Amino acid sequence: MEKRAKFSIWYYLIVFLTIFLLQILLFSGSAVKEISYSAFVDSLQAGKIERVVITQQKIIGLFRAPKDSLKSAATKSAKGEKGVIHEIYKKTPWSLQLEKYEEELKRQFQVVRVDDDKLIERLQAAGVDFRGKIESNWFSNFLLNWIIPLIILAGLWVIIFRRMGPGSQVLSVGKSKAKIYAEDPKNRVTFKDVAGIDEAVEEVKEVVEFLKNPQKYTRLGAKLPKGILLVGPPGTGKTLLAKAVAGEAGVPFFSLSGSDFVEMFVGVGAARVRDLFAEAKQKAPCIIFIDEIDAIGKRRAGGVIVGGHDERENTLNQLLVEMDGFDPTIGIILMAATNRPDVLDPALLRPGRFDRQILVDRPDLNGRVAIFKVHTRKLVLDKNVDLRKLAAQTPGFAGAEIANVCNEAALLAARKKRNKVTMEDFMEAIERVIAGLEKKNKLINERERQVVAYHESGHAIVGHFTPGADPVQKVSIVPRGMGALGYTLQTPLEDRYLMSRNELLGKIKGLLGGRAAEEIVFGEVSTGASNDLERVAQIARNMITVYGMSKRLPNLSLVQQTQQGFLGEGPQTSAHSEKIAQLIDDEVLEIIRECYQDAKQLLTEKRDKLEKMAQTLLEKEVITEETIVEILGPRPQS
Repeated sequence: MEKRAKFSIWYYLIVFLTIFLLQILLFSGSAVKEISYSAFVDSLQAGKIERVVITQQKIIGLFRAPKDSLKSAATKSAKGEKGVIHEIYKKTPWSLQLEKYEEELKRQFQVVRVDDDKLIERLQAAGVDFRGKIESNWFSNFLLNWIIPLIILAGLWVIIFRRMGPGSQVLSVGKSKAKIYAEDPKNRVTFKDVAGIDEAVEEVKEVVEFLKNPQKYTRLGAKLPKGILLVGPPGTGKTLLAKAVAGEAGVPFFSLSGSDFVEMFVGVGAARVRDLFAEAKQKAPCIIFIDEIDAIGKRRAGGVIVGGHDERENTLNQLLVEMDGFDPTIGIILMAATNRPDVLDPALLRPGRFDRQILVDRPDLNGRVAIFKVHTRKLVLDKNVDLRKLAAQTPGFAGAEIANVCNEAALLAARKKRNKVTMEDFMEAIERVIAGLEKKNKLINERERQVVAYHESGHAIVGHFTPGADPVQKVSIVPRGMGALGYTLQTPLEDRYLMSRNELLGKIKGLLGGRAAEEIVFGEVSTGASNDLERVAQIARNMITVYGMSKRLPNLSLVQQTQQGFLGEGPQTSAHSEKIAQLIDDEVLEIIRECYQDAKQLLTEKRDKLEKMAQTLLEKEVITEETIVEILGPRPQS
């Protein structure tokens, strides 16, 4: 690959130092002593001056030598601008000449000339040998005003043209920034590296087969899909799936991000799109993968738009034109990934551009087991590691989160100097990912420890005895994460896709159990339930506005749009009247009030178990499922 010239501040530093040195060497002032004009006149009247040279700007002179100094004809006839001493002493030894030269240097002086009509009279009266000289600085002026600026400009032009040469960054602003991943047998990603998204893999396998054996489809008149859009939550393996397609097909893989098209210069995005497709046609068959395509593919707005939005739309228009100009026989496939399909322009999603939209969703239980197998292939596992149990403990985890859990478990095992990664390391890693890092050194006073112990015990007891609630796996009063002083870990035994109204009410009761326990034991509540109350309000409001589980407004959904992104944002509610808004608020408050009363009543009935669990937590700080069942008894059947 051709090496590109890079910007370096050393270029300018070298030019600056060169100018500085030339200034010192060529244009620095003389070292001759300078005296005032009044001192010059006084010395003249006192007969201390031997001879002077008068120029347009200054007077250069030589004081008389002391009586014991050498007086020779050669000395008296010396000439020169700086002390008039440039004539060579021919009949004396070299050492004597040097001595006389240094001695005269000490006697030199210069004076800035002023207008003085009596100067010549004073010189004649004092018997001073004087002469005039027309000062010519043509060499210095020519060097300073012409030669040096031309040298500097020439040097700058050389630097600029080198940076603008082939492969330079100045003229390559419109070049595509795509990285090409050619086939590498050692590091090639295949479908064996992709797990948990079997349906998506089956969808893209057809593309691989088309690239390998296009005659199988073209003989029947089929055309290669122009575009495949991978949609799904972050971390589910969209980019990995695209690389696996390229690895299986054995074709060049152009990878870049949607933001790579955007630049500060107008028209650069469209130019990069053109360059990308031109390069892809030269290496066809190949795959172009644009990650986070929503950066350039957002829905175009009506009206007059200027600035950055206009540039982004120009880039999108060029992309649409290039996709329309695809020749289905050359074998170029455009793959893109996004977790915001709801904001993409409809023209980008129509058939003939992105023909297929493949959902890469979060894996189910079996998918998580397969992902754990992939990410633990290179780990030294202990015999007690149960991957299915780990998959059951991580509902809702994406592939990237499972990979993080496996890596954290290996790091924990290495930190504890173990030879193998154990089940305990995996469980601790899961807790670190869910709740954050333990802060065992955080100082908490005894009063707050008691409040946290009773608060978490309230969560655990209500969750344990409420039908439909998730089983309690662990309770801890060790601070974790950003601000959690304790936590109760509840995980479902299986993946759930539907929930009834009673199950949602059970979740609300479990979340309110902590605050109810505080009020029962201490007669007041604390700020520790702030996050619980946020989740309670969200569940209760979704029951009314999204799921239609209202008693006063039954079967009414106020969701504005069904297609949402995958970034965790909640559904948007459509416009409704103030009366309906008031009814929603009233029923939300009623649901929360009833659930809080039920939780408080249950904890009052189980007061002895609440005390026992809280004291156990204060003593051990962490209790597991076995200890919870030992304290509370078997969990009632739903």
